[in-house]
Parts: sequence; structure tokens; C-alpha cells
Amino acid sequence: MQQQAYSGVDNLEVMSEAENYNRYLLGLVRRHARNDGRVLDFGAGSGQFALPLADLGFDVTALEPDELLRSRLHGRVAAAADPDELPDRSFQCIYTINVLEHIPDDVAALRRLRTKLTSSGTLLIYVPAFPVLYTSMDAKVGHLRRYTRATLVTAVRAAGFAVESCAYVDSLGFFAALLFKAIDSGTGDINRRALRLYDRAIFPLSRIVDSVTGRWFGKNLLLIARTDGDGVRMPA
Repeated sequence: MQQQAYSGVDNLEVMSEAENYNRYLLGLVRRHARNDGRVLDFGAGSGQFALPLADLGFDVTALEPDELLRSRLHGRVAAAADPDELPDRSFQCIYTINVLEHIPDDVAALRRLRTKLTSSGTLLIYVPAFPVLYTSMDAKVGHLRRYTRATLVTAVRAAGFAVESCAYVDSLGFFAALLFKAIDSGTGDINRRALRLYDRAIFPLSRIVDSVTGRWFGKNLLLIARTDGDGVRMPA
């Protein structure tokens, strides 16, 4: 990860108001990380997930190249600007939430992350899905791509991981994103009122629907992988 200023700080701060959404993501990490192992937040931002995890007793290191965002973490959790600052084979779990889509060479980044995981380590990836949903909001925050299930699995396998599961999530968000694209003003700004309404009234229902639609569509993708091949490999 190169040192660079993050262009979507204002949208990042707005998204912190999505309480159900953020609670769901934090719960994902808690299910796949262990309290007795080190955890790395790859692309930690201002600590939206790293700080609550640390408060819960997890040994969290935040990896964040943006100097301003990283400065907010100093004294609260261990923080680094580059993977090369971290020892190899030292983390039981690495999670990356809405980060991989910003990186030009995502496979190379995943290969570097693999060197930081233990031999039985877990990788959790959460990214935006479907190129058709790309809008001015993606452009504003520096998204280089949105993934499909096939493209994400291919990238992770190319980096040497064994993929255990990959599914679309936030199924109703897929249609909300299509609506946003239809009325996109081109500014890339998030409407706070609409975000709060979706988060409180629709996102909980979307999570229920995901159990049926996960193989076919959703606004995002959730992938779980391992550093070794001993786990169950997801079919191609």
C-alpha cells in the first residue's frame, strides 16, 4: 500500500452513522477472529472496527497508509503504514472491509497479506459487488472496481489462498444501489437521511433475504479464505 491521501473521508464519516450495517460487519470479524491470536485490520481508516475490537479484548493492529487517518489511531491501537513494517506469519486473522477495490494490483496486495498470516490463518474480505452498480460515489472514494463472485474468488486463489466461502450480501441494497445510479447527481455524496432510513428499516430485512439470494446477487461480497489447503475448498 502506497502512502496517499484518502479522497472519501467525508463519506467514510457519514457511513459511521449506519449503526446496523457497522454492527453486522463488526460481528463478522468477531466470528472469524480469536481473542488468543493477533488480528490485522488492513485499511483500518480511522478505526471504525479496530477500536471496538480492541475494546473487546482483541489484539488488533491497524494498517492504514493515510497519515491523517492513522494519526487518529496512535495511542489507541498499534498502527502501521505498510505491511513491510509487520513481522511475517504473526497474525491469526486479517480482515479487510471495503478496501481491496481501491488497490490497483489486488492480487499482489493479497500475496503480501498471506505472508503475514500464520499457517492456519483466516482472511476475511468484504468488498462492493457488481460493476453495473458503479456510480459517482464509487469514483469519489477511489474505487477502481466492483467485484463479481467469480472475479473475487479468482483473485484470492491467485494469491495462494484456499477459499472457503464467497457470497453476495445486502441483497436489497443491490436494488437501492440501482436506484441511486438512476438518480445519481454526479457528486458522489451520500444522503444522510436516506442512509439512516435504509440502515434502520431495510438493512435488517436485507440480511434475512441474503440467506436465499447469496449465490446470485447483493450490493457486496463476503469471502472467507485460509492460508492452507486443509479447510473445505469452495467449488469453482
